[in-house]
Amino acid sequence: MNDLFTWAALGSLTGASAATLLATNVIGGLIGPSGDKARKWIALGVALLLSYLTAAFADDAGPEKWIIAFFNGLVIFSAALGVNQLPPGNRQATQASPTQLAQGQEPRFVRSWV
Repeated sequence: MNDLFTWAALGSLTGASAATLLATNVIGGLIGPSGDKARKWIALGVALLLSYLTAAFADDAGPEKWIIAFFNGLVIFSAALGVNQLPPGNRQATQASPTQLAQGQEPRFVRSWV
């Protein structure tokens, strides 16, 4: 149980980014290929939710924590998105899009949604 997510891990940048990436890919996978456009918005929503939840539990911070939580959410989103994939020239070329897959090949579960 110590190797899974904990509240402390979700409050860190690494844990929140991993949770955002995981939740986005699971939800996007459940929606299917038609949900690929929504993955960015799902990721942003999950990142902001985790950031605001962390801010809500911060007792020693003042009212500015809500503004800081917004920017922390953007940092989490950027880390989950993979800032190294921006601009588009830095992205890795994929062999085929999900609609152009060869017979017998399955789409990758984790694929770029930028």
